[in-house]
Amino acid sequence: MSAQKLPSKLDQLKTMTAVVADTGDMEAIRAFAPTDATTNPTLILKAAQLKAYEPLVNEAIVWGRSHNRLTSEVADRLAINFGEELTKIVPGRVSTEVDADLSFDVEGTVAKARAIIAEYERRGVGRDRILIKIAATWEGAHAAQILQREGIDCNMTLVFSLAQAVACADAGAFLISPFVGRILDWHMKAQGKSFTAETDPGVLSVRQIYDYFKAHDVSTVIMGASFRNKAEIEALAGCDRLTVSPQLLDELARDDGGLEQRLTPHVPADRIPAKLDLDEKTFRFMLNEDAMATEKLAEGIRVFSGDLRALRELVSQRLLAAADGEFASL
Repeated sequence: MSAQKLPSKLDQLKTMTAVVADTGDMEAIRAFAPTDATTNPTLILKAAQLKAYEPLVNEAIVWGRSHNRLTSEVADRLAINFGEELTKIVPGRVSTEVDADLSFDVEGTVAKARAIIAEYERRGVGRDRILIKIAATWEGAHAAQILQREGIDCNMTLVFSLAQAVACADAGAFLISPFVGRILDWHMKAQGKSFTAETDPGVLSVRQIYDYFKAHDVSTVIMGASFRNKAEIEALAGCDRLTVSPQLLDELARDDGGLEQRLTPHVPADRIPAKLDLDEKTFRFMLNEDAMATEKLAEGIRVFSGDLRALRELVSQRLLAAADGEFASL
């Protein structure tokens, strides 16, 4: 008699970890049935160029033309159009990102977050369904502290260090997103070598943050992100949440091997990290001492900001085409 077939690794993972789809592609989300969905300007830019989502783009363009709105406002509406549709597919939360060019602007971030939440609520989507995505700068953490006090939950993105994670947790942020794959990228380039899942610097970074949060009773959710391979995901099975691309979700769904839970809330005494007491000066110095975190945070903000500009340029072109009477061909 043949051995009973195990559930897929994706199904096994879902029993240990809340799985989040890292995409704006709604068909992929329907296929893998994750708990949550997260987007960013890069993902929205890609999705907005797919024929399947023309109605969402066209709605924003018509609204912008009829209300004489700025290109940036139309791009915001487009992101919320995607977010609203995602809330109809996933049972949990959808992350919508504040402009990356506000990463060092507390007041601007707070104002944009309030506007995003207000628009969702106008459409009947409660704030309990949305996470506002903010870069994990010192200013971002301060903005999150203000927003959390107003009942607006925040997803702190571009986390590459324990200092960033602790600053966000101290601010009361609902969730942080450590970027596993980008940490690995930096170390592979810097050291000129490859790593196993157990020596992967991105995996080890998330495990360090996880141990710190659990040992010190931090309630902020840890959501590993930016994975380069299936092994990284398997090495973090048991993390609070993991946000995974459709390609890697598919690989997990096709694999029926066993999956061991690697992270548990109980932290052995010899792994309990020292408690950090962070003020702005200490945070900035610790970040400066970490070349990888400093470089990847700056790079991440630049990339998201560049993709936001590209998204606005796409919107601008569509607005011009609509003005010229070419809307039907968009």
